[in-house]
Amino acid sequence: MKHGQFYVTGTDTGVGKSIASAALLHALRARGMRAVGMKPVASGCEWIDDAWRNEDALLLQAASDPRPAYADINPYALRAPVAPELALRDDDVDLHLAPILAAHARLAASADAVVVEGVGGWTAPLSAGLDQLDLVRALRLPVVLVVGLRLGCINHARLSVRAIQADGVELIGWIANEVDPTMARVDENFEILRQRLPVPCWGRLPHASDPEPAALANRLTLPPL
Repeated sequence: MKHGQFYVTGTDTGVGKSIASAALLHALRARGMRAVGMKPVASGCEWIDDAWRNEDALLLQAASDPRPAYADINPYALRAPVAPELALRDDDVDLHLAPILAAHARLAASADAVVVEGVGGWTAPLSAGLDQLDLVRALRLPVVLVVGLRLGCINHARLSVRAIQADGVELIGWIANEVDPTMARVDENFEILRQRLPVPCWGRLPHASDPEPAALANRLTLPPL
């Protein structure tokens, strides 16, 4: 495992990968590490300061220290809030790994840790010709899985774990995120996940209408790095 470097994926879209990634950055910084975030491909951007900006990428930038240039955090900022493959088509953009790898190298040179957030769930493609697996292999990163605690999460989590491991990359931990405050028997579902998933749980993030990543960092217990 690369020292302090992870690829964060999720059981689906909307499970809180960005909040978990930002909390991870604060937890790493609390250990005295220089930690920066990266969202290589982001769809759903707004025109801010004469450029397209994504809310999740901005969250990672705010949680980073040192504060990287936005272009390095998010090399592909796509306008439409749809699957990246469709957003790339809308923007008439071809996605290549080289700009992402170059941006990651610049981030890694300036920090002790880099937290890279993926798109959607693990098998959501980056483009018509590239899967997230291709990027993870190119960066040689281990994977952390964010599990959104809601109805169906046990099935989604176990399927995601099987897919990640079948692809031959290293899954090193998972984070639970309480995305549904009305979920029935949430504690029991969480315990089933703890028993069934084959890697350690790094923490459980409580539901919040306006989550603060710095405050959530103390909910995480990271392994020795």
